[in-house]
Amino acid sequence: MHFSIVVDHVSFGWPDGTTVLNGLDAAFPAGRTGLIGLNGSGKSTLLKLIARELVPRSGSVSVPGVVGYLPQNVPLGAGRTVSDLLEISATRAALHAIEGGDVAEEHFTAVGDDWDVEERARAELDRLGLDHVGLDRTVGTLSGGETIMVALAAQLLKRPDVLLLDEPTNNLDLDARRRLYAAVAAWQGVLLVVSHDRALLELLDQIAELREGSVRMYGGNLTSYEEQVAAEQEAAERGVRTAEGEIRRQQRELIEARIRIDRGLRTGRKAFENKKVPKIVANGLKRKAQVSAGKQRGLHQEKLEEARDRLTEAELAVRDDAEIRIELPGTEVPAGRTVLSLSLEPRLPDGPSDGPSDGEAQVAVLETLVVRGPERIALLGPNGSGKTTLLKRIAEHGAHVPVRYLPQRLDLLDDALSVVDNVRAMAPSASVNDVRARLARFLFRGERANQAVGTLSGGERFRATLAALLSAEPPPQLLLLDEPTNNLDMASVRELAQALAAYRGALVVASHDLPFLETLGMTRWLRQDREEGLSES
Repeated sequence: MHFSIVVDHVSFGWPDGTTVLNGLDAAFPAGRTGLIGLNGSGKSTLLKLIARELVPRSGSVSVPGVVGYLPQNVPLGAGRTVSDLLEISATRAALHAIEGGDVAEEHFTAVGDDWDVEERARAELDRLGLDHVGLDRTVGTLSGGETIMVALAAQLLKRPDVLLLDEPTNNLDLDARRRLYAAVAAWQGVLLVVSHDRALLELLDQIAELREGSVRMYGGNLTSYEEQVAAEQEAAERGVRTAEGEIRRQQRELIEARIRIDRGLRTGRKAFENKKVPKIVANGLKRKAQVSAGKQRGLHQEKLEEARDRLTEAELAVRDDAEIRIELPGTEVPAGRTVLSLSLEPRLPDGPSDGPSDGEAQVAVLETLVVRGPERIALLGPNGSGKTTLLKRIAEHGAHVPVRYLPQRLDLLDDALSVVDNVRAMAPSASVNDVRARLARFLFRGERANQAVGTLSGGERFRATLAALLSAEPPPQLLLLDEPTNNLDMASVRELAQALAAYRGALVVASHDLPFLETLGMTRWLRQDREEGLSES
């Protein structure tokens, strides 16, 4: 098999001494590969090493040709334009100068063979559903999903031989996800994608699992991977049961052997006491019996230890992945209490309207958003419609109760501080031991709780941010969550859903993950629209 990406005994660690990868060997074949693993296993770090964004402490990475890399967090800048993000501003400037009559040699050098760069850029943006986004529009006016799609267009414009995508569906609305799925399905080069998106992983040719510091390849898509792992786990659990049965058998045989030996010794002693054999003969029989007893005990003990070793080996094959245990504050909001009241500015379409046509549902546009009691509200809408802006307004102005807001970009924490210190900043009255106990439920145990937030993976950063928010004083009676399933592995999404389902405060969740929303028992579904504003869905 031809391998397109080869990772040879690579080690990497952060400056604070945290080791992420240690002597990793991996080889990724041509085609579309999904890289999966638990949060914090090193997936994003591995992608950065392959993209040469990071340099390994030791070992080497071999990648042929041009590499395109879409990171989990796209670098932003309020003054940057879409053209800057596409990395075509210099070429466009040279083209415009030539079109304006400036024939300086440096302009022709800057353009090279890329005379159709604007047309190609426009075509990529249109293909990805960004036909409304101009090349000179500032990045600061784009939604999180629009920014990701522009950044993807930038990588596709490079015509790379190898394309690396890190959680590309984060923040994408349903239409944008479908367009990204289509781009992945049509991709002819080498693709390595880190994702927890099931629909995306179903489109891939093979799954690579990064687990406990090593990579293992599984042929086929996510369903095939899960079937293979389930079969392996069933065999491993059978192996454990067999090993446990063998230990019980060896323990019985050891006990039975001891009983036989003790019975033989008692028989010899009684024979001597009854003068049936001379003392010298009895002593000889006793020594012989003791030697035999020692050999028997040693033999059975050796078999018992071998059985225990087999049990240990079998147990190691059984997956026992730690999962976060989210405990939300025990806050209960009375049913009639108003927790939120926010005046809205409806964005009605221009021109007169005679109401809905036949078969068209009446859309009730809200002028004021009012939430009473422990309502659970799902906030839907396409990228760029203003969902994040609305959540920020609620957090800053609209709530009548303690409120906490979990943003998409997880920028609430101080990168320079440890996880413990960040949580203590939000819960100053909590003791260090109490904070550490809370963090342990989010899988930050021991020295991991002392790790600087700036070195965390996307999933780890989410867990740290959520731990800080839920430890905040006073406890929140209104939670605002903006795309909370981004960066989370599947087990963590399940645990988060279970915890939120038990939360007795008010909840507003903006998400494109409909299966996740449906598990939360939403009482209202609202839709944010670019033109009309907020309406009951």
